[in-house]
Amino acid sequence: MSVGVPNRSSRVRQLIRGPRPEAVPALVGRACALVGLLDVAAGVFPRFRHSRMHTMAEVLPGALGPFAAALSLSAGVLLLLLAHGLKRSKRRAWRAAVALLPAGAVAQFTYRHSLVGALISVALLVPLLRHRDQFAALPDPRSRWRALANFVLMGAGSLGLGLVIVNAHPRRMIGDPSLADRITHVLYGLFGFEGPVDYQGNASWTVAFSLGALGLLTAITTVYLAFRPEHPAARLTEEDEVRLRALLAKHGRRDSLGHFALRRDKAVVFSPSGKAAVTYRVVSGVMLASGDPIGDVEAWPGAIERFMDEARAHSWTPAVMGCSETGGEVWTRETGLDALELGDEAVVDVADFSLAGRAMRNVRQMVKRIERAGYETRVRRVRDLGEGELERIRRAAEDWRGTDTERGFSMALGRIGDPTDGDCLIATAHKADVEPGPYGDLKAILHFVPWGPDGASLDLMRRDRSADPGMNELLIVAALQAAPKFDIARVSLNFAMFRSALARGEKIGAGPVLRAWRGLLVFLSRWFQIESLYKFNAKFQPRWEPRFVVYRASADLPRIGFAAMQAEGFVTLALPLPRFLRGRTSAARACAHMVAERTVADRDVRAA
Repeated sequence: MSVGVPNRSSRVRQLIRGPRPEAVPALVGRACALVGLLDVAAGVFPRFRHSRMHTMAEVLPGALGPFAAALSLSAGVLLLLLAHGLKRSKRRAWRAAVALLPAGAVAQFTYRHSLVGALISVALLVPLLRHRDQFAALPDPRSRWRALANFVLMGAGSLGLGLVIVNAHPRRMIGDPSLADRITHVLYGLFGFEGPVDYQGNASWTVAFSLGALGLLTAITTVYLAFRPEHPAARLTEEDEVRLRALLAKHGRRDSLGHFALRRDKAVVFSPSGKAAVTYRVVSGVMLASGDPIGDVEAWPGAIERFMDEARAHSWTPAVMGCSETGGEVWTRETGLDALELGDEAVVDVADFSLAGRAMRNVRQMVKRIERAGYETRVRRVRDLGEGELERIRRAAEDWRGTDTERGFSMALGRIGDPTDGDCLIATAHKADVEPGPYGDLKAILHFVPWGPDGASLDLMRRDRSADPGMNELLIVAALQAAPKFDIARVSLNFAMFRSALARGEKIGAGPVLRAWRGLLVFLSRWFQIESLYKFNAKFQPRWEPRFVVYRASADLPRIGFAAMQAEGFVTLALPLPRFLRGRTSAARACAHMVAERTVADRDVRAA
């Protein structure tokens, strides 16, 4: 299902054209990559034939040739690295390219004596200078892991390219060195030392200068990425949080994901009136918002316009994950973006919930079996818990996490027991053991955030792996039965991706395309729990509320999907810290991504 609104105004079309990559930066970025490849080739391979130009160049000093080869190689590698930034209209990439193109042209002419290669490099300067106003995007937020990734990738690339350089002069190589000797020569050369491979004439200097240039590039780019100036990072300030809480107090009941906007690893833009806001996080160049805008619906367009302006200023790809149908209609109307149904949210109306009836037999039997095993449940507000018990719950939630990486973005708050979250609800399961564990009799935890004054939204589910299966069912039932005591009329459970496809694909009469699509989703469920999450939610007989992804173009969907998986913690590009270090890092605790392992794994589903 897609949501769209026709008759877009010229203002809307101009707004959507802002973030969209222009034709000129895209073409210039591709041309920059091509020139970079030519410069690399010119620096690696010696000239193939002599000409009048070569004869004229022979009067140049002998050491200038190896230096020019290293310069051409360095300029080419840097231009390849800058190509993506030019496609995204980055100002810093434009400045660097304007400086590197003449250097590459001079190096090509000096080493290869290629007038055509030099003219190609100079020719690219014309569109760069003519359209300089289109390269005004601000830098992305700095990441400490980007420097490490650059070191690893550049090191591997330098090693591979170094082997090509060492083997590019076979006629001048002395003897027949082994592969191990050649690799050793590359490694020594990257650090500026002489290796075991020898050449005749200037070839030895050319190889040495080129390898040294690659090593220097790796070091310089890594240091630059590690210490470059800060730029806007996604962090929620105390003032922003106060303003968001004021908006949620007035309009929080409209969206079950509203309270998750208070994650402190998000940034926020407010409408000019301050009556609405959009929270977001930038992941891999995607400006990713989650849920609907916060605040008055009439002020949403102003917040959305600010969001799009921010995306245009940084050349980020705008996207929204998990907005409601109303939110999708407003986003598409105000920006011209498209919307696609992503899945359904399970919402249980407390007044209609009951364990009676055939449909609830499995849940009823599981709950009674666990209660007979000696488990008891407690449902309380966070503000009613003592600090000692809260700390025990925090440590248990950390240790019972099933993955090394914290997961969550769109439906996760990222913290438990914060003093500002006193209205959050915690359901716990307890069993008195003969030998109490490190957390006493605590066996499972469910954490709910407020959904306006009369609702709750499930945040995370954690349990002791040694506890009996069915802890999550037990606590969800306990929370639903205790909800009237807290004046809670509705509870949002998990979000089931592609629920409608799974539900329709298993029915009689489903077509081959729908069955194939369902089969693919079942296959992917081995890693992402798509089917098991849907079946887990369906056990509580909820009503299903559709959720949408809003995007600019179909070509952006793979990139948006990858960014969403990074934000949710399913894909981790950074090297994870050891668990004992993560436990001692206060910053990691403050910004940790605590979320639902929305189901306990498949054994709970099978046990049901």
